Parts: sequence; C-alpha cells; structure tokens
Amino acid sequence: MDFPRWVGYPTAQKILDTLQGLMHKPQRSRMPNLLIVGDPNNGKTTILERFEELCGQAYVDENSEPVKPLLVCQSPPYADEKSFYCAILQRFFTPYNERDTPIALRAQVLHLCRACKVRMIAFDEMHSMLTGTALKQREVMNVIKYLCNELKIPIVGFGTRDAVRVLHHDPQHASRFDVVKVPLWDLDQNFQQLLASFETILPLKKPSELHKPELCRLIHTISEGNLGNVHRLLIECAREAIDTGNEVIDKSLIESKSWLRPTRGIREQSL
Repeated sequence: MDFPRWVGYPTAQKILDTLQGLMHKPQRSRMPNLLIVGDPNNGKTTILERFEELCGQAYVDENSEPVKPLLVCQSPPYADEKSFYCAILQRFFTPYNERDTPIALRAQVLHLCRACKVRMIAFDEMHSMLTGTALKQREVMNVIKYLCNELKIPIVGFGTRDAVRVLHHDPQHASRFDVVKVPLWDLDQNFQQLLASFETILPLKKPSELHKPELCRLIHTISEGNLGNVHRLLIECAREAIDTGNEVIDKSLIESKSWLRPTRGIREQSL
C-alpha cells in the first residue's frame, strides 16, 4: 500500500504534455525554459518522477553510445556555482573533483551532456537557491542561461512558489522562463474524480465511494485541497480499515484521522 502509484489528473497531464513538447523542440539559440511551482507536498516531485519514468530512461543507441535524454537533479541547498555543477555531475555517476575550478567543472558538465545527448535538465527543489546572497543567486541563474545557450536544451525547475523570486533578479532570466502553477484542489467534480481514481488503487475489499458528496467534502476539509495530504489521509484510513477487518473507509474513520489536518505547514498529531 505504501508503494508509490501514479494517479493521473488533468493538471498533471497538461504539465507532462508540456514537458514532452519542450524536450522535443528543435534546437535554437534561445530555448524556452519552464518553472513549475506550487505549495509543498502538492504533487510537483511526483509529476517530475512520472516524467522521468516516461521520457527519461537512459539507453544505448544503435551506435552503442550512451544516451541520457533527461537529467533530473536535486538543486543544491544554497546558491553556488560549483555546487550547481556538482549536482549535475552526480547524476552522471562519474568521478569529479569538488576542488576543481568552476571553469573545469563547467567543461566536464558540457562534455558529458553532449556525449550523452542530454535533451533537458530538470532541477527539483529550485527554491533552495534562495538561500544565498543576491549576487550568488544571480550567479547561478547566469549558469543556467549559459548552459541553456551552449547546449541548446531547455532547463526546467520545480519548487515552491518562492522559486519565482529567483527569476526577479534579472528581466532576462524572467523572460526565459514560463511559470506553471500546480494549484490546490477545489471542491468540485475534478476532486471527486481524483478520489474515485484513488479508490481504485486502495487494496480494500469493499467500495468506499469516496467521491460521494459527504465524504468528498470531509476529505477536502481535512486535506485543505493539498494532494499530498489527501494521499496520506487515505493511506492512513485504508491501513486502519484493513487492520480492523472493516475493509471500507467510512465517515467515522475519516473523522478519526482529522488530526492529520495541517496547521501552518506543521502536522498536528494527537498523543
């Protein structure tokens, strides 16, 4: 039950389609970039992992050469040019010297990206680059612009809404990035469809009909429309339904998990 499973929904599919379109754009001097932002725990990283699963698997081509079409990196915990290069090099699983100069590390990054025919670089947790001086943030953004221009590939970032602030240091950077938001869920038909889809992957023997109005409203109230909160709430409910032998998620069970309601980003738990 705790194994990750993909539950598709319209916003996620639109983002996946957009990413695939970007990856297959013809090379040109100014490639478009994308920044995908949203509240914490609202499905951004899951979308990135799904995209990597669909389009980012490394392989060996007909010339027996390695191809890594998508490079997914974790943003360094602070804005720094060398750390940025090292984050990329780690994803090639190749030796590199952290003591090298930025110029040497940059040359290694460019060589490996070209050798492995990288078509897109994606950075998760891009808001981490806000940790650092304005000068350091601008430095890293200039690195992104340089890589995009030199390799003629799109750069994609995933992060919280704060990540948009990284683009504000220079109008040139802002003009290169389109921003797509992953919104919280409204209490509407789409949310009902999400719950219906989610129920199909829960290993319960009895139907819970989570999409019905009463349960739907209750789940939305507790989760506040946050996808990660919905996921955790339903998994906890399903686990207890199995442990008790009831094999169904009902109103009383959901209400008993109301302690999962987030409060200003902190989860409260009853003791």
